[in-house]
Amino acid sequence: MRLDDVLAGYVPGAGGRDGLRLAVLLRDQAHARLTVAAVQPPARSTPGPARAEESAWRAYLAEQAAATLEQARELAGHEAEYVTHTNRGSGRGLVELARRRGADVVVIGPAPGGGRGRITVGSTADQLLHSSSVPVLLAPRGFGEEPPAAFDRLTVAYRRGRGCDTAVTDAARVAAALDVPLRLVTLVVSSGRRASIEEEMLVRLRDQAAADLRAAARGRRRPVEVEVLEGRNVAQALGATSWLPGEMIICASSDTGPLRRVFLGDTSIKIVKAATCPVMILTRQP
Repeated sequence: MRLDDVLAGYVPGAGGRDGLRLAVLLRDQAHARLTVAAVQPPARSTPGPARAEESAWRAYLAEQAAATLEQARELAGHEAEYVTHTNRGSGRGLVELARRRGADVVVIGPAPGGGRGRITVGSTADQLLHSSSVPVLLAPRGFGEEPPAAFDRLTVAYRRGRGCDTAVTDAARVAAALDVPLRLVTLVVSSGRRASIEEEMLVRLRDQAAADLRAAARGRRRPVEVEVLEGRNVAQALGATSWLPGEMIICASSDTGPLRRVFLGDTSIKIVKAATCPVMILTRQP
C-alpha cells in the first residue's frame, strides 16, 4: 500500500483533535499530502414558502463547516487542503470522498465517552470499518494532547492465513515509508485455570504460533521482530509486551468480508477496543 494521500475526517472537539494530530504525524513522516474534510448533512429541498427556511438552513450548514475547517487549519496548518463534503452519514461521506480523491488512508479520532488512551468506535468509525475501500487509521482518546514526536514501530497482529500474509507485506511497505521497524505478534488467549491436557495443547499452540511468526518474517528485506503474546483475554495478551510511545498496530480485515474493503472480525474488534495506541485496519485483498 501507499501513503501518498492522507484523508482526515475532522469534527470540533477533543476527538477531532486526536484524529487530526495523528493524520499530521502520518503526513509529516510519510511526506504525504493531507486533505482535511468536514462532512455535513444535506439540506432538504423544499418547494414553496418553506424555501426561505431551507436557504437559511443551507447558510447555517455552510457557516458551521467553515468554522469547523478553520479550527482544523489552526491545528494542521496551511500545508493541507480543506474540503466540505455532504452526506447523511459522516463515515459514508468519508468513504465517498476517499474514493473520489484517491486517498490511501482515512484517519479519524475516537467517539466521545471512551476512556483515556483507548479507541471508542462510534457511528463514523463503524461505517468506515465495514465499507471503506482504503485502510482506516483510528486514534485513541487523548492522542492529540501529547502526540509522540514520530512513529517508532509498527506491530502487526498476525494469524496465519492468506489475508494476514498480505497484511504483513502491506505493513512492511508502510514501515519502509515511515522508516520504522516492523514487529509481528500473535495473540494466544487461554483460560485462567487449565487441566494438564489443556496445558499440553497450549504448549503446542504456542509453538505453532512461534513457527508461523518466524515463517511470516522470513525473507523480508528488513529484520522483523516476532513475539507470541499470551493472556486470558485480548487486553491481557496485549499487556504482556511493551509498547513504544510512537507505536502503531496494524490489523488485517476479516477473510469473510468483501474484497478490497475494510471489514473487522471479532478478534480485530477486541484489539481495537483494548489497544492503547493508534490502530490501522487494512482492506481485504484477493
